[in-house]
Amino acid sequence: MKDLKYYLKEVEEIFAKEVFVAEPKELYEPIEYTLRLGGKRIRPTLLLAADALFGGNIDEAKGAALGIETFHNFTLLHDDLMDRSPLRRGQPTVYCKWDENTAILSGDTMYALAWRYFLRQPSPRLHAILQCFNETGIEVCEGQQKDMNFERSSEVSIDDYMDMIRQKTAVLLAGALKIGALYAGAPDTEVEKLYSFGIHLGLAFQLQDDLLDGYGDTAVFGKKTGQDIRDNKKTYLPLRALQLCNAAQQNELQRLFATKDNMDEEEKVRRVMALYDEVGLKGEVEKAIADEFQKAARTLDDIQADEPLKLPLRELMDTLNGRKK
Repeated sequence: MKDLKYYLKEVEEIFAKEVFVAEPKELYEPIEYTLRLGGKRIRPTLLLAADALFGGNIDEAKGAALGIETFHNFTLLHDDLMDRSPLRRGQPTVYCKWDENTAILSGDTMYALAWRYFLRQPSPRLHAILQCFNETGIEVCEGQQKDMNFERSSEVSIDDYMDMIRQKTAVLLAGALKIGALYAGAPDTEVEKLYSFGIHLGLAFQLQDDLLDGYGDTAVFGKKTGQDIRDNKKTYLPLRALQLCNAAQQNELQRLFATKDNMDEEEKVRRVMALYDEVGLKGEVEKAIADEFQKAARTLDDIQADEPLKLPLRELMDTLNGRKK
């Protein structure tokens, strides 16, 4: 029986064997740097596990596994530039280590390389696979733009936010699963169920990230808590908190999130977190996360495939659900 560790090991071996450096080295060294930084490798792991779920040969999907992870890292490289983030996985981001133009051009090349990896191996359903990949890429970019729009908007609803994270985060997990199932020749009904499983998994994953930004253990989570508050980001936490606050608390929270440089950042984080605690926000967000994980589990239960082959997907779901708070 193949478990989650088996597919994670397969993905690491794929990346270990791949050569990313070419000429001109000024273009390709940042690409190698980005792809060698590691990460969870969730998306290629999902792709291979989905292929195996429906009896596919994962060797025939390894190019797509490379492609989906290369695309994901392309989005991170450009996100870091847009967000002016100095660190990624504890290391300097490409635009800081090299420069902004390099980050743009190397990122563009990574997007093209992702297509090359998909085209590396033929498949009877290659048109459907590439169509899924293309539509996924478009949605990710749409989600990023919506996220940027939220920074300038005073009216963002929870429904707006959930739609944004569905596109920015969840569709890439769902797309990876769908592509893996397509390689295996899975029935369309089961492919769509697996896609829905990925959407719920991705929503839970992003809501958990939002929660960890406020309530995570920095030593475990690997990020400084409260950064979303410092950046005035409209994540699920402040949007749900506004629904739970009384009028005075709403005014205070809105005022704190409207501040720029006229307040000490740590004091701002402390006061916002105090408001969150007053309205019992943590428990409310945990309920929303649990609801998405439960929807994912029910959808996975409904997929017509051998139960032992679902093991790596269940293990991944349990791993994500158990991330340290």
